[in-house]
Amino acid sequence: MFKSLKIRISITAIVCLAALYFLIPTFITQIPSPWNEYFPKEKIHLGLDLQGGMHLVLEIDTEKALESMMERTANDLKESMMENKVRFRKVEKTKGATISLELTDSSGRTILDKLLHDHYPDLEIASSNVRESGQIISLKINDKRAVDLKKLTVEHSLETIRNRVDQFGIAEPEIVPEGDNRIMIQLPGIKDPERAKNLIGKTALLEFKIVDDEHSLEEALRGNIPEGDIIAYGLREDRSTGQRNSMPYLLKNKALLTGASLETANVQISNRFSEPNVSLKFNSQGAADFDRITAENVRRRLAIVLDGVVHSAPVIQERISGGQAQITGNFTMDEARDLAIVLRAGALPAPVNILEERTVGPSLGGDSIRQGIMATIIGSILVILFMMFYYRLSGTVADLALIINIVLVLGTLAAFKGTLTLPGIAGLLLTVGMAVDANVLIFERIREELRTGKTIRLSLDTGYKRAFITIIDTHVTGIVSAIFLVIFGTGPIKGFAVTLIIGLLASLFTAVFVTRIIFDYFTLNFNIKKLSI
Repeated sequence: MFKSLKIRISITAIVCLAALYFLIPTFITQIPSPWNEYFPKEKIHLGLDLQGGMHLVLEIDTEKALESMMERTANDLKESMMENKVRFRKVEKTKGATISLELTDSSGRTILDKLLHDHYPDLEIASSNVRESGQIISLKINDKRAVDLKKLTVEHSLETIRNRVDQFGIAEPEIVPEGDNRIMIQLPGIKDPERAKNLIGKTALLEFKIVDDEHSLEEALRGNIPEGDIIAYGLREDRSTGQRNSMPYLLKNKALLTGASLETANVQISNRFSEPNVSLKFNSQGAADFDRITAENVRRRLAIVLDGVVHSAPVIQERISGGQAQITGNFTMDEARDLAIVLRAGALPAPVNILEERTVGPSLGGDSIRQGIMATIIGSILVILFMMFYYRLSGTVADLALIINIVLVLGTLAAFKGTLTLPGIAGLLLTVGMAVDANVLIFERIREELRTGKTIRLSLDTGYKRAFITIIDTHVTGIVSAIFLVIFGTGPIKGFAVTLIIGLLASLFTAVFVTRIIFDYFTLNFNIKKLSI
């Protein structure tokens, strides 16, 4: 028995020392240089409600992604029909995610059906009407592919936003999906919420389009827009006044190159005006395309369009090889950096809408920490005093186990890089009550055995055995409930549940294992005649 006691004491000591080891960075901010490399660097992370920061809930416009995909499909289908000599009057995306096309004769229907079967399996015919002028067909995407595309859009958006936030340098962000088309973002410690919001929400669709100088811009502004053209606007700054004016451009609608061909984007300083610009480098395929595009369009203007806004439209003086370009636009350094970040991370597949926005200031976070810690301290002190008063020396043993319990919970959070939130502090306080409750069950069982006249050793053995089943039942039930909160809960509920699970496991260890070691040590090594309980 004594040898077994030694092993149990060793296990307890190792567990407690490990918890204290991981807690060192949390409570000691500066460790002397000879020793700091031997200790962990991570302290307990504080959640948004304690550290301050920004909470966002974004809605991904999956319908817009579906419409964009159908727009591209309509353009591809038009080119395929022309290549296969199918005679038609129009092929265009109509309202919603549908494509309307008009064939001039019935002979083209057979070729169209083959095209759809071989190259566009996701499209199906929604309606078909035969008229004297030809045949009008409406195409839609099949339901299964539409659901899959919406799911992929959310997943792609999640990954893109995560890449942007990581490159922005925000520590310990929480970015998780919510429902079918929402993303919850928490950015603890963010100093510039508006800049972060712009960085996250920018679609960052980069396109290179030819400026149509062959048609009149004035006529287009009056409403006579040539087929295949669009009007886009950019900002031009008057260097004498510093005022930015809107400037219209008549552009070819078809994008010759997009940001999907980018390899990297970096900030550089212009030698001429000492202003920051964004230098682009294309991948091998993009470089080849850019080389071809510039060779075919010498002396024409190539507009660089980001999210529908023209940033610059330089004249192509000569063929450009090497796959490099620049975006200029009178950027500040922060604007240029953020633009480089979103271009490197990639464009969002669909626009995002901010449904919920909350900003927690650091002063509110500091108040939450102080009040939460004060509540935990006061609650723990009251519990400790009650246990000492009601159960005397045995209550002191329970109090020692309670302190170890709290150390184990905090140590586990630090070891696994967990985040402590305000609901997590509530879970820690609830754990205090649960830990004491387990000891109350044990002590009352021991009291019952002592009243029957049994010896101290026998009363201890019987008391622990009979209380064990009840303790296991209550703790396992609590842990299972908390696991479901972690699986289905979000944000604050998860923080509460995670801390509660760790606390309940620690409570089982301290109430059943640690307190028993203390009782066994004193009853086996000292001639105790009466148990103070």
